[in-house]
Amino acid sequence: MNRKQRTEILIHGSAQLTSAMANDIKSKYHIAVIEEPNHGLVMVQVRETAQKSLFYLGEVLVTECKVRIEGALGMGIIKGDEPDKAYELAVIDAAYAANLEETASWLVELQRESLLIASSREAKQRKLLQTKVDFETMDED
Repeated sequence: MNRKQRTEILIHGSAQLTSAMANDIKSKYHIAVIEEPNHGLVMVQVRETAQKSLFYLGEVLVTECKVRIEGALGMGIIKGDEPDKAYELAVIDAAYAANLEETASWLVELQRESLLIASSREAKQRKLLQTKVDFETMDED
């Protein structure tokens, strides 16, 4: 599982899982905070569908944090005002970067959470599709 997949699972998944993983590391290692959780703005880039050109839709508020564990740098960034979550993401990222032994047992938990996220999205999609209008089958008068 790569960094992007892992981060998406931690952001969209259970907050308890993220906290538990970060607490596991916080209780055993010294964590040097390089950059306290702080706010920033990120430009959102979108591709226009007709001409396939890129444009900036606007800015999004993010919270970011950087930490160091065992010499390895970790970064957490999340949309909105969530300093605790940004810190936890940074700790987990640094744990993976440092290849700490605790990270080996996390793969199963992350895969399980990924399945839960996927099933939740499928349920939402099925519910949304129930409201879809099929113009092909509408009667013509």
